[in-house]
Order: sequence, then structure tokens, then C-alpha cells
Amino acid sequence: MENQASNQSIDQAATNDESAPFGSVVFGYSRAQAISDGVLVDVSVMAKEAGFSVPVALTSAAWSDCVEWGDRDSSRQTHQDESGRLWDVLWIAHLAARLAQGGTVAFTLYRVPRGGRGRMPRKVTLHMHIGPGDAAEPVITVMMPGED
Repeated sequence: MENQASNQSIDQAATNDESAPFGSVVFGYSRAQAISDGVLVDVSVMAKEAGFSVPVALTSAAWSDCVEWGDRDSSRQTHQDESGRLWDVLWIAHLAARLAQGGTVAFTLYRVPRGGRGRMPRKVTLHMHIGPGDAAEPVITVMMPGED
């Protein structure tokens, strides 16, 4: 009974705001919070150098798979650094963005996967989405397939 009453109050709170077409927001998670929490990695400074004119962020999964690289990775696999790996992602993303026709575009690049002892680059597909930021400004998010 108590659980049913609390669900009812949540439903009422969500529909009490007549000015909002779908009721009150029950839960919100801003892009700024996602960056602060590490769910997104803000790469806007280097993205601007690569030709982007709007803020760009990578999901933590895309960062981990395509950018993250440390000294241990270089000694075990091949010498690379995060700056160069990030530049590769952003430059290919920029080229794909110039050809984009919609809000989401897939693009492919080669990167040496982390872990193990592999030295050969492997193909990976990333998705880039342009959409509204916290203040409805255009922002770009680069993510792994299946992320949203």
C-alpha cells in the first residue's frame, strides 16, 4: 500500500505542471554532470583545432577503446600517446561530419587496441551525434555503436 501511494504521488508530481506538454521532469542528467562524473570526456579544445565549431565529447567507452594509452601500453605494444590517438579520432570525425546529412553519422578508423601485445591497427566504427546541449546549443557526442 505504501509503495502504491508513493508511486501515485510521483505520477501526480509528473502531471501537475500544466505548462509542460508531458508534465514535470522526474529526473534529469545534464551534459555538464556527465562530464563531471566522467561519463563523457570533454575534448572540445582539440576538437576546435581539428575544425569543429561546437563542443565535442567522447563517451567513456569510446575514450577507453580508441584514445586511452599509457606508458605501459607503449612498452608492451607499440609507442603511441593519447594526444595522437585523440587527434586521429577527431580528424576522421571532422571529415565524416563534413559529409553528414543527418544528426547521427557512423565513421570508421583504425586504432591499435589496448591490452595484450597486439601492434596491428584494427578497424573500429564510432557514431557521432549532434544534438542539443544543456542550453539547447548544438553539441557533438562521439560514442561506440549501441550507446546513446
